[in-house]
Amino acid sequence: MSTRCEWLAPETIDSALAVRAERGEEATILAGGTFLGILINQRLFAPSCLLTIGGIPGLDGIEVVDGELRLGAMARHRAVERSQLVRERWPALAHAFSVVASPRVRNQATVGGVLADADYASDPPAMLCALGARAIARSVRGQREIPVDELITGYYETSLAHDELLTEVVVPPAGAAVYRKFRSRSHEDRPCVSVAAAQAGAERRVVVGAVAGRPQLFPELCARDDPAEVGRAYAAAIEPISDVRGSALYRRRVIAVEVRRALEELEA
Repeated sequence: MSTRCEWLAPETIDSALAVRAERGEEATILAGGTFLGILINQRLFAPSCLLTIGGIPGLDGIEVVDGELRLGAMARHRAVERSQLVRERWPALAHAFSVVASPRVRNQATVGGVLADADYASDPPAMLCALGARAIARSVRGQREIPVDELITGYYETSLAHDELLTEVVVPPAGAAVYRKFRSRSHEDRPCVSVAAAQAGAERRVVVGAVAGRPQLFPELCARDDPAEVGRAYAAAIEPISDVRGSALYRRRVIAVEVRRALEELEA
């Protein structure tokens, strides 16, 4: 089997979109490379063509436009974590990015990559979903917005088309919000269960991550008043996985507790 891999490094977004349209799935997107690098090093994936977007200017911005936070796809986790703007106006989001792995990983991992990879045990997707964030996808055909809760469709699968690039994430103004990460092993470990809760006006959103192929959101359960009741309802509604961080039964018990605690913290 050939180990040769073609390297494509467009310098503009239009050039990248043209390559994406021409090569489709053949061209694997390389952003920060933290997840892709693991797959390649462990010989779980051998790309024939890498399309790196790291050299394209303007994809790493962090700014507020019309009251909404706009995060470029190449914005690093560490930049979001340390942004004074994010910490002041979206503190729960800054916290969610701050507990990802280690500073070395956060210095490399990107906002767009963590969503496009659809890794079930990543921290930011649950928080972005709870905040009602939208992903901006571009192609030569135009641009569309995808709610984060519709972007991730399963284990390492998204609703992005083969010719689309995720270029930006837009986060609406936030009210009270909480992110809780339960680790079953070390302080740098991926979550066994994560819970993101957010209140925007009369709407409350509770999202559980790291327990299934996509972040788990049940709007009809979020409307209940008693935090303990919501926790039990989420634990019953979710079909959690079993992996090295915990069995399905263990995760059910943790879900009930962590959802309750997140809601109590949200209401405090």
